[in-house]
Amino acid sequence: MSEHGPLFRTRAGLLVATTHELCTVLLRDPRFGRGSGPMRATGEPAQSFLWMDPPDHTRLRGLVSRAFTPRMLERLRPRIEAITADLVSSLPEEAELVSGLAYPLPVMVISEMLGVPQEDHLRFRGWSESLARGLDPILTDDLAAQSGRAAQEFRDYFRELIAIRRERPGDDLLSALTQVSELTEGELLATCVLLLVAGHETTVNLIANGVLNLTRHGLLKHAAEHPKQVVEEVLRYDPPVQLTARQALRDVELGGVPVPAGTRVMALIGAANRDPAVFSDPDRFDVTRDPGRHLAFGLGIHFCLGATLARMEGEIALSALATAAPDLDLAEPEPPYKGNLVLRGLARLPVRLRR
Repeated sequence: MSEHGPLFRTRAGLLVATTHELCTVLLRDPRFGRGSGPMRATGEPAQSFLWMDPPDHTRLRGLVSRAFTPRMLERLRPRIEAITADLVSSLPEEAELVSGLAYPLPVMVISEMLGVPQEDHLRFRGWSESLARGLDPILTDDLAAQSGRAAQEFRDYFRELIAIRRERPGDDLLSALTQVSELTEGELLATCVLLLVAGHETTVNLIANGVLNLTRHGLLKHAAEHPKQVVEEVLRYDPPVQLTARQALRDVELGGVPVPAGTRVMALIGAANRDPAVFSDPDRFDVTRDPGRHLAFGLGIHFCLGATLARMEGEIALSALATAAPDLDLAEPEPPYKGNLVLRGLARLPVRLRR
C-alpha cells in the first residue's frame, strides 16, 4: 500500500488511486475512459480496442471475443498440456525458466491460435518487449522511438501474413478476422498486434513470478495439487500488470476529490491487491486464501479478454513443473527484473530442477 494515502497527485499532475475501493470505482465507472493521445501506449496504433472507449471499443472487442469464450478455450487445453509437457521434459537440470518455459508456452499458444508460423515465434520477443516497455507512463525519447519501431515492424509482419491468409485461409483466428468486413485494415493490424503481445507478455510474467514466489516460500508442491488456488494467489500477490490508467471523460469526483475532465488517473493494481481492508495479512503469500476480489485482470469493459486463457496456461505450467520437479530451487536467489513499470516480470529465472 502507498504511504501517500488512497488518492494523491504526482508532481506531473497525475492522480494515483491506491486502495481496492478507489481502483474498483475507477475501472468500472464509465465516466473514466481510455481517452485520447497520451492514454495510448507509444507506437500503438489508435485502432487497437485496448485504447478505445465505447462504441468503438464495444464493436471491436465483440468481434474478437468469440474466440476467447471459456468453451472455445477449453478446447485448447489438450494442446496447451502437450506443449507444456514437451517444454518441461526438455529442461536441463540447471535451467533458465523464462526462456525455457514461461516465454515459449504462451507465445506458442497465441501464435497457433492466430495461425502464425512456428519459425517466426522467436522474431516476436524483441518486438514484444519493446512494446511492453512502451506502456510505461514515462519514457525516454530513445525508448519511445524503440517502441514505435517495434510497433511498425509488427504491423509490417502482419500485413504480409494477412495477405497470405486472405489468399489461403486456414482454421485459425487470423484467417477468421480477415473475413470480417467490419474491420478496417488499420483495425485488423492493430488487433493482431494486440492479441499476440497481450496474449503472451503478461502470461510470461504470471508463470515466472509464480515459480519464484512458490519456490521462495517452499510451496511449489502445492501447485500440483491446487493449481487454481495457486494461480489466483500469484495474481493477487505479484500481479503481472502493476498499474493501469484512465482519463476523466467529464468533470467527476473520485473518493470525494474533484477530478476535472481530461485528468489522468492511475490505478495501482499492485497496491489494491494488498489492501488490508479487503485481504487479511495482505503481504503474506498464502496459497490457501480466497483471493477472488483481486484486480489483476482489471474490471469493467476493459477486463482482460484473455483472462481465462492466462489462468489456464498458468495452472497447467505451474502444475506440470511442480509434478516434474517438486524439489526445484533457485540458482540465483535474487533474479533480475525487467525495467518496466507497468508490467512486472523477471528478465531471467535460473533454477536447479533436482528431478
